[in-house]
Amino acid sequence: MDVATYLKKDQKTRFRILVIGRANAGKTTLLKRVCNTTDDPCIYDDKGENLLTETVKRGIHDIDRPFSFANKPEYIFHDSLAFETGDESQLKKVQEFIEKRAKATE
Repeated sequence: MDVATYLKKDQKTRFRILVIGRANAGKTTLLKRVCNTTDDPCIYDDKGENLLTETVKRGIHDIDRPFSFANKPEYIFHDSLAFETGDESQLKKVQEFIEKRAKATE
């Protein structure tokens, strides 16, 4: 079963993780190690379509767009933009995301 099909399937078996860190700190590399893969993650839109294609390179950082690795579709990751010194807007966005997800049933 591919990741997109899995994401549309049973939402109760998913484990959601928010990844926060500065730019180029190795967040994706760490997640690859945790998921025991060398493949790039799949980043999904609202319809479950993978936004990463051969023409689109990594660098999509949108806390509301989940991503996963093909070999571990039960782990759903969210990546915040890097926190920059003095940029409170990113902190506010992360706080809003956490509050919204804490109330979600999916």
